[in-house]
Amino acid sequence: MGKLEGKVAIITGGASGMGKEMVDLFKNEGAFVIAADVNEEGLKAVEQEANVEGVKLDVSSDEDWKHAVENIKERHGKIDILVNNAGITTEKSADDTTVEDWELMMRINSYGPFAGIKHVAPYMAENGKGSIVNISSFTAQIGLGFNSYSASKGAVRAVSKSASTTYGKQGVRVNAVFPGVIETPMTKNLKESGGMLEQLEKATPLGRLGKSEDIAKAVLFLASDDADYITGAELVIDGGFSAQ
Repeated sequence: MGKLEGKVAIITGGASGMGKEMVDLFKNEGAFVIAADVNEEGLKAVEQEANVEGVKLDVSSDEDWKHAVENIKERHGKIDILVNNAGITTEKSADDTTVEDWELMMRINSYGPFAGIKHVAPYMAENGKGSIVNISSFTAQIGLGFNSYSASKGAVRAVSKSASTTYGKQGVRVNAVFPGVIETPMTKNLKESGGMLEQLEKATPLGRLGKSEDIAKAVLFLASDDADYITGAELVIDGGFSAQ
């Protein structure tokens, strides 16, 4: 029996990268997975797999969240797990960042998880149990990058802490994961910049960049009943980079 047998899980950004890795791992562990994403082509490919359903969802839209969650609850009767993984990044410096850039980053990376919790946690509370895992970033914990991305992930850190205390007495656990640099489509520019990639690898105690499966396995643990007494936790997965 898998660690998530019989569970219903929503994973945002589930059509590619770390999200797709989580979708695959969760379904292999027995969950029925709703992969939520704005990437319709990616969703078509993902939902060809057994026990996976694709749902178009703009995480920055409150209305999208409201309708998606209501429909999922109606079709499946419950929601056991929510992974707020969807996000964007930027290579713009602070000097080049406009108000519009800032607002877009915050809407997707910060409001997205907030809205997900806002709409999903009450359904979990009805059942007296649920697990929410938010994907932040190691840049939210160390002084690395004065930019809108770091700020948006700092907001995820704060939201995770406050949600864990708000919903804990209702049986809903909320934890956050802080990945380092992970090799995904979103970080492909780092691979194309040999010097930057080499610098990052040398600066990481474990001597390599992270892989999507490194994050997916940790999220699986926090989502599962193995972590039944863990809430408000911050799990950094960066090969030791931020420990220096």
